[in-house]
Amino acid sequence: MKLISQGAEAKIYLIENPRKSAKSAAHLPHNKFISKQRIPKLYRHKDLDNQIRTRRTKSETKILTKAFSVGANVPKVISSDKYNLEIEFIQGDRLSETLNAYPKKKQFQIMQQLGEQVALLHKNNIIHGDLTTSNIILKTATPLGSRRVRDKVAKAQNMRTEGSPSSPPLSPPLFLIDFGLSFISTKTENKAVDLHLIKQALEAKHFQNHQALFQQFLKTYNIKENIERLKTVEKRGRYKH
Repeated sequence: MKLISQGAEAKIYLIENPRKSAKSAAHLPHNKFISKQRIPKLYRHKDLDNQIRTRRTKSETKILTKAFSVGANVPKVISSDKYNLEIEFIQGDRLSETLNAYPKKKQFQIMQQLGEQVALLHKNNIIHGDLTTSNIILKTATPLGSRRVRDKVAKAQNMRTEGSPSSPPLSPPLFLIDFGLSFISTKTENKAVDLHLIKQALEAKHFQNHQALFQQFLKTYNIKENIERLKTVEKRGRYKH
């Protein structure tokens, strides 16, 4: 067990060679998974702290399960208990660290793919809540024997055939991670704030080309009412850091 990240709410561990008794271990690619363990907060009353950690773990589990069920590229839930969540390990490049180094054509393809993924979440009323390039991974190529990869390839090819000519060519899939702040909402406002977050992330970390990158994102996101509400959010400025 290796600690790979620690935030205010949780410690993230990479588990390699999981025990045979682990749920769904036989279906794990690379024989690895992620364990997200919500840590206690000593400044809170113990009972309240337990309730908060349990509620947030349960909520994240439900949202990841829903996102996965509608075809979004998110880690598959393996198991969860009161405070801990075990999910599929996604091997790949974090966009916050690598997007700027890719050729411009690949950057545009990635942003178009991201637009499709975020649109899929929003059409199913899933709000990510922390939509930055730090929480997006371009997955490393997986052996074609993987059933999940074969299914995604087939689905993507069908979408390309039936979709618009502007759809990006098939490439390694993007995965959205860290749904710790996610929630369910039908409100256009909340979806527009998600858009504002990714736009701000592009401006901050990928400023060399941020306007073109965001336009490529909108090209495939294409939910007009949410894009229109984004303009209102930006004018109001209440979500700016």
